Amino acid sequence: MTTQPYYAATLLRIALGVMYLAHGLLKLLVFTPEGTAGFFGSLGLPAFLGPLTMALEIAGGAALVLGVYARWVAAALIPVLIGSVVLVHGANGWGFGNEGGGWEYPVFLIFASVAQFLLGNGKFALLQDRTEKLPA
Repeated sequence: MTTQPYYAATLLRIALGVMYLAHGLLKLLVFTPEGTAGFFGSLGLPAFLGPLTMALEIAGGAALVLGVYARWVAAALIPVLIGSVVLVHGANGWGFGNEGGGWEYPVFLIFASVAQFLLGNGKFALLQDRTEKLPA
């Protein structure tokens, strides 16, 4: 059995994790938790969802990069992205470069997260899912 799919899953896992981390850290360090809460509130959402989303992106991104139950972390982050499409970016059109950011990028991340769920951790993961059998 070839190990290439496991290395592909590893590359996807790390890239996806870095993207989630970058978005969470942007909310933390640039927009600040208070600013993020205010933005969510301005959309008519409960303000606490802003810092919660930020924390999920940071923790989930770190878990993906490290390979900590990547399959389940990727699945857990999908509702965050669906929420961003439905509640924030959906009305802004397809292109993420549109004013307010369109929905192309979050939808791409949804599909990448689904692929990660289907592929599993890949190689070099700290905590493998018990159901995942890797070749030697």
